[in-house]
Amino acid sequence: MPDFTMTTDPDGVATIVWDVPNKSMNVLSLEAWDEIDALVERALSDQDVKGIIITSGKKDFAGGMDLNVIAKMKESAGDNPAEGLMAGLMKSHSILRKLERAGMDAKTNKGGKPIVAALPGTALGIGLEIPLACHRIIAADNPTAKIGLPEIKVGIFPGMGGTTRLIRKMGAMAASPILLEGKLFSPKKAVGAGLIDECVAPDDLLKRAKEWVLAATDADLLKPWDAKGYKMPGGAPYHPAGYMTYVGANAMVNGNTQGVYPAAKALLSAAYEGALVPFDTALKIEARWFTHVLMNPSSSAMIRSLFVSKGALEKGANRPESPDQTVRKVGILGAGMMGAGIALVAARAGIDVVLLDQTQDAAEKGKSYSATYMDKGISRKKSTPEKKEELLARILATTEVADLKDCDLIIEAVFEDPTIKADITKRAEAEIGTDCIFATNTSTLPISELAGASDRPENFIGIHFFSPVEKMMLVEIIKGRKTGDRAVAKALDFVRQIRKTPIVVNDARFFYANRCIIPYLNEGIRMVREGVAPALIENAARLVGMPLGPLQLVDETSIDLGVKIARATRKALGDAYPDGEVDEVLFWLADQGRLGRKAAAGFYTYDEKGRRTGIWDGLAERFPTATSQPSLQLVQERLLFAQVLEAVRAYEDGVLTDIREGDVGAILGWGFAPWSGGPFSWLDIIGSPYAAQRASELAEQFGSRFSPPQILVAMAEKNSTFYGNPARHKAAS
Repeated sequence: MPDFTMTTDPDGVATIVWDVPNKSMNVLSLEAWDEIDALVERALSDQDVKGIIITSGKKDFAGGMDLNVIAKMKESAGDNPAEGLMAGLMKSHSILRKLERAGMDAKTNKGGKPIVAALPGTALGIGLEIPLACHRIIAADNPTAKIGLPEIKVGIFPGMGGTTRLIRKMGAMAASPILLEGKLFSPKKAVGAGLIDECVAPDDLLKRAKEWVLAATDADLLKPWDAKGYKMPGGAPYHPAGYMTYVGANAMVNGNTQGVYPAAKALLSAAYEGALVPFDTALKIEARWFTHVLMNPSSSAMIRSLFVSKGALEKGANRPESPDQTVRKVGILGAGMMGAGIALVAARAGIDVVLLDQTQDAAEKGKSYSATYMDKGISRKKSTPEKKEELLARILATTEVADLKDCDLIIEAVFEDPTIKADITKRAEAEIGTDCIFATNTSTLPISELAGASDRPENFIGIHFFSPVEKMMLVEIIKGRKTGDRAVAKALDFVRQIRKTPIVVNDARFFYANRCIIPYLNEGIRMVREGVAPALIENAARLVGMPLGPLQLVDETSIDLGVKIARATRKALGDAYPDGEVDEVLFWLADQGRLGRKAAAGFYTYDEKGRRTGIWDGLAERFPTATSQPSLQLVQERLLFAQVLEAVRAYEDGVLTDIREGDVGAILGWGFAPWSGGPFSWLDIIGSPYAAQRASELAEQFGSRFSPPQILVAMAEKNSTFYGNPARHKAAS
């Protein structure tokens, strides 16, 4: 069955309906380009057709280009991939340009047929680029619909004419949040922003589209940039106002991306260069820069991790065979920050919640977290008082363990003490049914040991949330030695319900995320002790794509927590404990009462409002800055390899069983350089021979923590890659 079909009514209005078979959302394939091109050509050449409506047979218009196709475009582009990509893009541009010109006479700009896009719902990416080539865009007033160009978030930019048309339609300044931030709008707000033309009642959508088609004049069809005397809104780059716009945009892009995201730089280049030339030449420039981005391994890695792999994991790519485990009622033990956050996301997903703590005041305080969250949403007009009351009605704040009896999932989020956790596990299990799954939210304690307090270890699992729960997308699911498949399926189905991204790992000290982030923090602290300038450490991290430098991140998570983890790890490892140099710095800061942001004193100093004001001068007095400083590249390599090698060891040890989970978990869990696609993708980008050699050199200079894992050494000998071996990840579902 075709993705596009066309019918013509007695009034001469042709309606092209986009309805991809067997998909809930329309996405554009390469083959579908030929379908829409043929239908538009047929309508334009048919004398009985007066105009065209392009709409959707689904509740939404389109989710964009099929990124699975984009991810493979380079591989399928022939022996000269850049040439093949460029040719394919220019073919797409010619199709949309045909739509835009609609049969107009080249000299008079008259005689064209009106074409309107009628959007019943969400229109993203190419789902907006096609409408932008139409003569009018009318959207249904659908409150759940989102309209925009989010390509920048997955490592590309609008390269099917969206960049060029939007800047000519709105001006660079107004278009910048849509293009550079991927900002999305509701239909009404999209009209206000100048992104689309009209918003009408859903039942009136096609009626209004037809009215416009039948009433349209030649002037209504002519795009401003095709009209004589066109001037770009806000000024072209050689205009004083336009010049300042592009100078500011350049500074903003580099400030926000630190120059490590190729798509942002390419988009700005396409916008600037395209604004200096006629429209059709600007499309060629856009295609050239889009080809440049697609040829960059960063874009394919980002698409793979942030779209293909992330989507596969969210759909249950690694879910064991088990009947549906949808959660009806969840019991949360502990109403502190983590418990309160879990209660919020569960209630927001429509799940009934029992929020239990030792005192009623503590339980009610945990519930009030949800009330405050909803109040903020109401103040921003993203929610309503009715929705707030509905959500709060789902949360029972209590001190009675007996209230847990009807729960089918328990999540324990009490203090990180095995004795306390064991006690609450036994008390809860005395009340819940034998089929109820029991999960602990611990971030460091071994799941298999905590399961020792359970009478049903096959139903015991770890569900590790990241703080703040409502904002962080990753959830780490940890299997104990005796955890059964149904418990894993329950945890995965729950994460799907609350619309977060799961990774499943096997039990080991620090699991996966903390196992990799701690070496990053420790490497930064080690360098302070060595005399490396703290500013160099912090800026090196940000300039390589990390959201926070290691010293700032230690301050944010609290120095006393680091001390506690260090002491517990030292006790467990004994003489094998490797981080004495780190403890020298960390313990000294704690002794000074500098416990991080919460104490307004840590590696950084803070003002009375809690804002960082700079690195603490006392740090240099205790650990003087060396006269000779390492290169920026060396500092960056130490920070990256510290994380990446630990990720490979986690895979080698069987903690990770799927490299996709390693990459997605790294980006969503602690912000590992998203431009790279994650630690395994980064190793594939730099190549296993170089990675193994450089790791060995770092090990010789700085210690065995940089020694390359055996699996990396073996890969280097064969010049193989992680993603080149299908055995290292299951096929995306």
